[in-house]
Amino acid sequence: MAGLSASGLKTQIKSYTETDSNVLTDSVLENIILNAQYRIFRDVPIDADRKQQLGNFVAGQESINCPAGALFIRGIQVYDTAGSEITGANRWLQKKDVTYLQEYQDVTGTSAAQGQPKYYAMFGGGTGESDTTSGRIFVSPTPNTTYRFRVHFNKMPDLLENNDTNYISLNFPNGLLYCCLAETYAFLKGPQDMLTLYENKYKQEVDKFGVEQIGRRRRDDYTDGAVRITIPSTTP
Repeated sequence: MAGLSASGLKTQIKSYTETDSNVLTDSVLENIILNAQYRIFRDVPIDADRKQQLGNFVAGQESINCPAGALFIRGIQVYDTAGSEITGANRWLQKKDVTYLQEYQDVTGTSAAQGQPKYYAMFGGGTGESDTTSGRIFVSPTPNTTYRFRVHFNKMPDLLENNDTNYISLNFPNGLLYCCLAETYAFLKGPQDMLTLYENKYKQEVDKFGVEQIGRRRRDDYTDGAVRITIPSTTP
């Protein structure tokens, strides 16, 4: 598949800016490429990063681990029955602040206070990529049985390192290059017109890439023959 490798991207950056390794060292370029990737990941919700994880609540346990490597949670779906079934009646939990959940269920530890969860809140903070270091999810009411649940989330994207490729470099190489060039001209304190040029090129490409990720795969409205893009809510 056509695209850019990390080394190929570095070569193009130096070629476009007419600089060499004495100015743009490998460590500088790696930082520029890293910053560009994080910018793209936050500018566009990428389909390739969307994941799901199934599990069962533990009766009497008010929190669960976030899935390993979760960047953010899109929604949590809870089925009305316990066990391994993932069909039938279910509900989407409403996201609230932890303080709301504590006020909603101010008495815990007793079976009378337990039930099917209605709300969830994030807490604990993610410091790594394992299921025990990606943060925790607090639910309320505390489960009274082993309800089956499905967590919809975006995982931490695979970064472009060494001479590898990743989803962005293979499927959005022009946008990645323009973003890197904007970062590079900012680093070099180069001509303002060149910085503006590549910022605008990046924004044009990221708009089209965003429509592809959200719009063309979600043709929700076909009234009067027109295709209208419906931006997804917090529920996937």
